[in-house]
Amino acid sequence: MSEPAITQDIISAHGLSESEYQTILDLIGRTPSFTELGIFSAMWNEHCSYKSSKKWLRTLPTTGPQVICGPGENAGVVDIGDGQAVVFKMESHNHPSYIEPYQGAATGVGGILRDVFTMGARPIAAMNSLSFGEPAHHKTTQLVHGVVAGVGGYGNCFGVPCVGGEVRFDKAYNGNCLVNAFAAGLADADKIFYSAASGVGMPVVYLGAKTGRDGVGGATMASAEFDDTIEEKRPTVQVGDPFTEKRLMEATLELMATGAVISIQDMGAAGLTCSAVEMGDKGNLGVILDLEKVPTREVNMTAYEMMLSESQERMLMVLRPELEAEAKAVFDKWDLDFAIVGETIAEDRFLIRLNGEIKADLPLKALSGTAPEYDRPWVETPKADALTNVPTVDPIEGLKALIGSANYAGKAWVYEQYDTMVMADSARTPGWGAGIVRVHGTDKSLAFTSDVTPRYVKANPIEGGKQAVAEAYRNLTAVGATPLATTDNLNFGNPEKPQIMGQFVGAIKGIGEAVSALDMPIVSGNVSLYNETDGSAILPTPTIGAVGLIKASTDIIGFDVKAGHVALLLGETKGHLGQSALLAEAFDRLEGDAPPVDLAAEAAHGDFIRANHASIAACTDLADGGLALAAFEMANHAGLGLTLETSETGALFGEDQARYLIAATPEAAKALIAAAQKAGLPLATVGTFGGDALSFGGSSAPLADLTGIYADSFEKVVA
Repeated sequence: MSEPAITQDIISAHGLSESEYQTILDLIGRTPSFTELGIFSAMWNEHCSYKSSKKWLRTLPTTGPQVICGPGENAGVVDIGDGQAVVFKMESHNHPSYIEPYQGAATGVGGILRDVFTMGARPIAAMNSLSFGEPAHHKTTQLVHGVVAGVGGYGNCFGVPCVGGEVRFDKAYNGNCLVNAFAAGLADADKIFYSAASGVGMPVVYLGAKTGRDGVGGATMASAEFDDTIEEKRPTVQVGDPFTEKRLMEATLELMATGAVISIQDMGAAGLTCSAVEMGDKGNLGVILDLEKVPTREVNMTAYEMMLSESQERMLMVLRPELEAEAKAVFDKWDLDFAIVGETIAEDRFLIRLNGEIKADLPLKALSGTAPEYDRPWVETPKADALTNVPTVDPIEGLKALIGSANYAGKAWVYEQYDTMVMADSARTPGWGAGIVRVHGTDKSLAFTSDVTPRYVKANPIEGGKQAVAEAYRNLTAVGATPLATTDNLNFGNPEKPQIMGQFVGAIKGIGEAVSALDMPIVSGNVSLYNETDGSAILPTPTIGAVGLIKASTDIIGFDVKAGHVALLLGETKGHLGQSALLAEAFDRLEGDAPPVDLAAEAAHGDFIRANHASIAACTDLADGGLALAAFEMANHAGLGLTLETSETGALFGEDQARYLIAATPEAAKALIAAAQKAGLPLATVGTFGGDALSFGGSSAPLADLTGIYADSFEKVVA
């Protein structure tokens, strides 16, 4: 079958600029074939090459004594002691999920799980961070139902507990929802598997499910803005099969135990192309592929289709040839394809053949290691005006505005569709703070959280970036965990617009400062740009996924609130209402600056919580909604009333950072206050638990009434 001639329209359709196409001509000294153009398009798009972000990603702190493997591999690897490691990453599947919500979200979960078990880790936890348009938008309900069903459908069938996440709504996501998927797994620290090929003449082996035409061009689609042709992009969304993925995981882990694996790589974005090129590039080797040997599920597939298919549940491996029989027997046992489709070569060459005919012959290094890199022009986000006409509100009415909104109502409708207890090691599931999973067979646990406040980032990218990390730090601390490391999922609009690039740069600066100060290096991540529709960008959303270690079960801060317990507030309250949840939900105002983040205070307060965990009956950090929302959530979870001493709007709803709400017995409260005074930290009694009402300085309502609003509002919005 002859390939199409290369025209300007075809070049543009592949997302390549004039200068990039000229670079291709200069590199290979001739017009590329259609398959070669597709390969360059896949490898040089934003999703695979990070061409607009590499300059700034290099500035992020990525090392530390706890880090075994930082960015650049399928997932990050962090030491948790006793010869064990946690392997984790977060990745986006935004565009596919908007076009085809169920499969887009499902294959996002599948892809991130493969990233983890490709490293030799068995997945033990999943999370997701979901951003949708305003509830009244005509597409929002369909997206929410489809995405949540896709996340649950894949994760539940695969058999990994979903232990945390977040769901937000804003009109900025009307034309471009965000689906960020996180997975973590456990591995032996000395048995981590990497993707760099080694050895000349080694067999390159295709593993897993067969290749079809689903997802062809998906990576390129993921690096483009949306317009009114969006429905035409539906064929670029992959179709997932979680039961095949489960078999693939078991087969892969069993294969690794045979000693046959030299290197292994998940086939994710750009499929066979990206996996082969990355393995060769990291190992300074070339690769030859004979595509007639690739297992396919459709007839007459072209080289272009096979190289760019993003069919799911597939891996690529470099094999020790003397162990081929043992390796093949494992995949035969699990009824999965095992096919030698090529070999490694010493030459810097990516040679693709189909039935003996050369379809692509390219310098491999140029496809990956020397892909284009841009220093995009950027402008600093202007300093936000100070908040004027500061509102006051009846405290209970303000609280009702929050808990009656889609953003701050209870999310049980979402997480009850996920299996949160499979594997039987979940110690804390969604609905109250960070998720906790026991490390099976030990007394250790791992805590997981996902955080970002996009309106902060838009108003002040540096402080917003710092706050996302700081909130993740506090969420882990509030359950007794020592934060270990982070993964970032950086979702932004079109980087070719200087103001958008400025948001990205500012957020990176803030994130870098915070992870350094809080000893939470970035060990993996993903950049998702061009999240725009008809020129309208999403809110800048740099999601931070974080992992913490709890060394002993006695270190966990549980939840044991009783009548008569004292409510304590750690941290300084100034009443910062700029960009607050109250302002947005009760007054429809997005004004003022983001709250400043004092990283030294964050670290000091976190250390205090961990050092005094034995005196704390329950703890939560203060973030969106300030003291009022945190107090309601703690009272609601306890099923107990709570009386706070203040009714002042700023004190209740201000979103000053570095703060925690603590429940403790009266005796423990005295000890905590004394310890805080000795350390020079602000800790004060703010209320008492008991009764059946929530009272803010005299403004009160039955807790049962508020609980009803909180429990019912989300489902009413998305029904």
